[in-house]
Parts: sequence; C-alpha cells; structure tokens
Amino acid sequence: MKKHNGMRPQDIVVLLKIIALSNNEWRNIDIANSTHLSPSEVSEALNRCKIAGLIDSKKRKVNINSFTEFLIYGLKYVFPVEPGAIVKGIPTAHSASPIKENISSGSDIYVWPYAKGSHRGQSIEPLYKTLPQIVQEDEFFYELLTIVDTIRVGRVREINIAIDELHKRLKHA
Repeated sequence: MKKHNGMRPQDIVVLLKIIALSNNEWRNIDIANSTHLSPSEVSEALNRCKIAGLIDSKKRKVNINSFTEFLIYGLKYVFPVEPGAIVKGIPTAHSASPIKENISSGSDIYVWPYAKGSHRGQSIEPLYKTLPQIVQEDEFFYELLTIVDTIRVGRVREINIAIDELHKRLKHA
C-alpha cells in the first residue's frame, strides 16, 4: 500500500472539481486541464484522497459524507489562512456568491490576489495558485471554492451559512 504523506491543498481542489463536473465521465486529463494542475498532480491527489477515504476505491466518486465532514471540521486546521494586505483580485469567502447574498459584509472584502481581478480587498491565499485564473470558467466550482474559503476564514455566523450552502450543493452530488 502506498504511504500517505498528508493532504495537499490541490487534493481539495481536485475533489471539488469532480463534484462540480457532476458525472463519472471525466478523465484525469480533464481534471488536469480544467484546474491547470499537471496530470501527475491529479493522479497523486486522487491516490492521497483514496487513502484518506475521501474518494472511492476506483477513484471516480467522491465520498460526500466523509468529504463534507473533513471540510466542516478539519479544513481550517489543515489549511489555515489569515487575511493579508489589500490587493486587487477575485472575490472569495463571504465576498462572493453564494455567501455574499446572506451577509452584509460592509467593507470587509476578501480576494484571491490576481492582477486581472476586478475588486480590491484583503488577500486570501487560494487553495491552489491557478484558481483565480480558472474560476470564471465554472460557476458551480467557483461557488464551492467560495464556500470552502468561508469555512477556512469566516466567523461563526459566516461559517454556519457556508455549511448550509455546502449541504445544499452536495446533497445531489
């Protein structure tokens, strides 16, 4: 059996992308191309997720219950984030849909740093460096990432809203 050397942030990105595709007709190269990860990174991520019990033994279907539990209770401890400097970027966490519709965040805007971004706010390091460039191509994937970032950086009320939104999106996955 392969050794598990701990989860990597791209593992979460790969699983969220599989959920966003909402079918089993994908290939590793499809995930690689749509996330700007290398095919070997996708393969290694799937292996780590299989060992962790977050994806089935054939590495095709995300174990939604286990993955949800990890996102809610473990993510912020495994991949913590602290808001940084004010930069130009892509909105995330409670500053983007679907969380922003439920919260009056005032001037507290969180963004992934991105030179071509349209908003200014406190920087939040994305789970993977390519996310700001690719999220415009898949709205559902972007929503999932926004929810995950809210869980990572939000306050109690925001996290509770994010958990509700996560359950809504994953109950049909």
